[in-house]
Amino acid sequence: MADTPDQPKPTQLILVRHGKTTTTGSILPGRTPGLFLSEEGIEQAKAVATDLHRKLIEGKDTPPDIALYASPLERTQQTAEPIAEALKVETQILDDILEADFGEWTGQELAELRKLPEWKQVQETPSTFRFPGGESFTEMQERVVNGLLKVKDAHPGATVVCVAHADVIKCAMAHFLGMGLDDFQRLFISPCSVSEILFTEHGHMITTMNSLPGSFKREENG
Repeated sequence: MADTPDQPKPTQLILVRHGKTTTTGSILPGRTPGLFLSEEGIEQAKAVATDLHRKLIEGKDTPPDIALYASPLERTQQTAEPIAEALKVETQILDDILEADFGEWTGQELAELRKLPEWKQVQETPSTFRFPGGESFTEMQERVVNGLLKVKDAHPGATVVCVAHADVIKCAMAHFLGMGLDDFQRLFISPCSVSEILFTEHGHMITTMNSLPGSFKREENG
């Protein structure tokens, strides 16, 4: 009987939300530059770096090939710093996983935004909503998913870690879960949580979602 050819090694995609900032849960910062992690966020980033090292490298004779990407914003790059050190890789910038363009809502208090009549649309039928002067959820999801698939294809059989933002990861996970975009608000992604997707020759599967390092509590999505 002829030997069965080896199956291709699966590709692992790990999505990490950035650590907590001083605006998490209170302000919609969007793409505002100059926003860095809080002291708690720095500790969260160190903790997730330790967890990823333990999961991917520690005790393994042959660690996987690893690539690390982050969105262009400071809070994601700052989160990626201890991860890069722990995994001994360089952080590459991936524009496709940039935070949504919230347009005129950028920098607004979430408490005030929740009072707007449009907030109901954002929560219940986001596929129909475009941020005033910004992008739509549909455009964001297409941008993010295409970017993640691009880097997944660029690293076959490797582990690809991407540090991004709450809504970015929620939209991506909704897509890979086979959910409609109008259901993506049912997902919850905490600061420095880890979500994983495994791509095989037969498709993909979700192996982890919103997993937190250590005993950190779940935080607001903002």
